[in-house]
Amino acid sequence: MGKKANGLNAAVKLVKRRTKGNWQDIKYKRRILDLKKKSDPLGGVSQANGIVIEKTQIERKQPHSGLIKCVKVQLIKNGKQVTAFLPGDGATKFVDEHDEVMIECIGGAKGRSKGDIPGVRWCVIKVNDQSLTALLHGKLEKARK
Repeated sequence: MGKKANGLNAAVKLVKRRTKGNWQDIKYKRRILDLKKKSDPLGGVSQANGIVIEKTQIERKQPHSGLIKCVKVQLIKNGKQVTAFLPGDGATKFVDEHDEVMIECIGGAKGRSKGDIPGVRWCVIKVNDQSLTALLHGKLEKARK
């Protein structure tokens, strides 16, 4: 590209050069164009409520085997459908179809899926405004709706 500008009024040219270079950086581009908010079903927020459409099971990635208990959730805020993981042993007993659940990000790299759970980016934390962990540990009984 050549030698950098120097002398009077060189700052303008240096600033242009810097901004042009910034657009080569993917993190800069995603931040400025707000691409996370546009592509994210939750719309850039950390948690969202939804209605359970169906219970499903997903096969684990290699080298593990077994089925991961998940639910298909339709978000209340925008109607998008996502698959959410049910953490804990026996969590499927506490979640039924048409229950209202709160989901949050599972915490994988760059907002993607974590570990051996393929294509699942969210995790259920509340069922009908009751903590799923409290239900699993027997501290609460499931509310009648």
